Amino acid sequence: MNDLDKNSESLTPPLRGAPCIQAYLKTLDQSPGVYRMLDENARVLYVGKARQLRNRVSNYARESGHSGRIARMISETTKMMFLTTKTETEALLLEQNLIKQLKPRYNVLLRDDKSFPNILVEFSHAYPQIQKHRGAKRKKGRYYGPFASAGAVNRTLNQLQRAFLLRNCTDSMFENRTRPCLLYQIKRCSAPCVGYISEDDYAGSLRDAERFLAGKSTDVQGKLATEMADASDAMEYERAAALRDRIKALTQVQTAQGINPQSTPEADVIALHLDGGQACVQVFFIRSNQNWGNRDFYPRVGPDIEEAEVLEAFIGQFYDNKDPARLLLLSHPIENADLMEQALGEKIGRKVEISLPLRGEKADLVSFAARNARESLARKLAETATQGKLLKGLTEAFDLEGVPQRIEVYDNSHISGTNAVGAMIVAGPDGYMKNQYRKYNIKGDDITPGDDFGMMKEVLARRFKRLLKEDPDREKGLWPDLLLIDGGAGQVSVVAQIMRDYGVSDIAMIGVAKGEDRDAGKEEFYRVGQRAFALKHNDPVLYFVQRLRDEAHRFAIGTHRAKRAKSNFATPLDEVPGVGAARKRALLAHFGSAKAVSRANLADLKAVSGVSGALAQTIYDFFNARG
Repeated sequence: MNDLDKNSESLTPPLRGAPCIQAYLKTLDQSPGVYRMLDENARVLYVGKARQLRNRVSNYARESGHSGRIARMISETTKMMFLTTKTETEALLLEQNLIKQLKPRYNVLLRDDKSFPNILVEFSHAYPQIQKHRGAKRKKGRYYGPFASAGAVNRTLNQLQRAFLLRNCTDSMFENRTRPCLLYQIKRCSAPCVGYISEDDYAGSLRDAERFLAGKSTDVQGKLATEMADASDAMEYERAAALRDRIKALTQVQTAQGINPQSTPEADVIALHLDGGQACVQVFFIRSNQNWGNRDFYPRVGPDIEEAEVLEAFIGQFYDNKDPARLLLLSHPIENADLMEQALGEKIGRKVEISLPLRGEKADLVSFAARNARESLARKLAETATQGKLLKGLTEAFDLEGVPQRIEVYDNSHISGTNAVGAMIVAGPDGYMKNQYRKYNIKGDDITPGDDFGMMKEVLARRFKRLLKEDPDREKGLWPDLLLIDGGAGQVSVVAQIMRDYGVSDIAMIGVAKGEDRDAGKEEFYRVGQRAFALKHNDPVLYFVQRLRDEAHRFAIGTHRAKRAKSNFATPLDEVPGVGAARKRALLAHFGSAKAVSRANLADLKAVSGVSGALAQTIYDFFNARG
C-alpha cells in the first residue's frame, strides 16, 4: 500500500457490518476457500470455510434474518480476508488450522487439546516391554489405543503385568541385573533379566498379551483355563494357582472397562449436550471390541449456536493431531459429513465413516455417551456457579477493581538451594487451567542457594518479559488480573519492584503467608502499602485461597522432585559429545559404571559394541582432559 492509499484510507471512514461484506462480493467467485472476518483493530472475529465463497459470504451481506450471535459478529466486521483452495477438503482443513492458531472470538474453540496415551509394544529387545506411550508414533512397534487417560493405561498395564508377567524395567536396568528384583518375588514378572524364562516362552506370553489387547480376550482366557486344568490334573498346584491369578487379572481389566460392545470392534463415540450457552462433548474410545475409557470436553461456544456447528468444529480440531477410528458415531448430524469423512480419511490413509445410529448397539453407545455429556455439563455448571461466587467473594475480600478472570499463583521449591524450580498455576471462572501451568528452572548464577527472594524475582521477571513479548496489547487473554504469591512482605516487595521495572501497574498482587505456628487457617495477607490482615477462620474465601496456594505448592513440589530424580540418574557420560542413550547403555553394560568408563584406556573403549574408533578417542579425551 502506498502513501496515497494510506491517506485516502484514513480520510474515508471504513464500511462496517453488512455493507462492508457486500462490498467484497464483486471480487469473489464460486471457488472453495476460507474467509476471515476482522474488526476495526484487525482482530480476527471469525474463520469460516465455503464450498463456494461468493454464495457463502453473500449470506452475511443480508441486513436481517441472522441469529443474535451472527448479527453481532457482522456488526463488528470492518474487513474480510480470503484464501481460495483447490478443493473443499483443503478448505475444511485450512479452516480448522486457522481456528486453532487464531482463536477467533465467534468460533467454537476446543480448549483442551492434549494427546492421548497408547500402549506400545516395542520389538527392539529380545524381551520386549509393554509400555505407556504418549505423543508422535515414531518408535517402531505396535500401538494399542488411544486410552482416555494415563490412569486407564496404567491400570491396564498393571493388570497385564500380573496376567502375563512381562517386564517393566528399562533396558539398561535389565542388562545390569544379576538377580531378580522384587517384582519377581511378588509374581509380577517372570525375571527374563536373569534367564528364569526362555526367550520363546516370553514371546508366547507377549503374544497372549497382544491378543488380549487386540480384543481376543475370550481365546486367551480359554487357553489359560485349559492350562490351569491340565496343571491341576498333574497336581502342579502352584502353577495352577498362578494361572488362576492370571485369569482373575484379565477379568479385572474387562470389568474396569465397563461397556464392551460385541458388534462394534472400533469406533469413537462422540456425543454433545448444549445447555444455557455451554457445551459438553463426551468421547468414548472403542478399540478391539473394548471400551478404553472416555473423556469430556467443554468447547468454548456462544449463545444461539446449533449442535451441527459445535460438533463439526469439535471433530475438525480434535483430530488435528490424533488418528480417528474407522467409525465415528455421532449424537447429532454435521453439515459437511462427506467433507469431514474425506479429510479424515486422507489424513490417515484409510476410509473413515461418520454415522448417526438410530437403533441397535451403536445407538445404545451414543445414548450412553449423551447421558454422560448431559450429567457432566450439569456438574460443570454447578461447579462454575460455585467458582463464580468464590471469585466474587475474593473480589470483595481484597477490594479488587473487578472479578478476576485469570489468577496466577507462584511458588518455589528446592532443598538447600539445589534443584531449585519456580512454579506458576492458573485459575479462573472454570477452575484450574492446567494447560496454562508453567515451571521455571532457576538459572540465575548470582542467586545464593536457598534465596527465595532471588528465585521469586527471577521467575516473575521471566514471566513479565515473556508476556510483553508474546502479548504486548493484552489481546490473547494471557495477562493475569491477580497475582497470588506464596510469601509475606519480603516477597511482595520483590514482586512489586519487578512489576515497576516492567511498567506493570494495573495488576493486583497479594502475598499469602502462614500465620503464627504456620498453621493453615491463620494465614496473613500482604499488599503493597497496606498493613497485613487476615480473614475469618471459617470464611469460604480463605479456604479458596488455601486451595489455590496448595495447588501451586503441589505443582512446585512435583516439578522439583522430577528434576531431582533426573539429576540423580545423571552421569558424566551425559556430557560426552556423541554419546546418546544407546551408546551410554552399551558403555555401562560393558564397564559396569560411569566411573569405570572414565578410567578405561583407548583400546578398551574401542572394544565396546557400537563405539567407533573416533568416538572412543572422543570419550578418552573428554575424561582425560578433565582429570
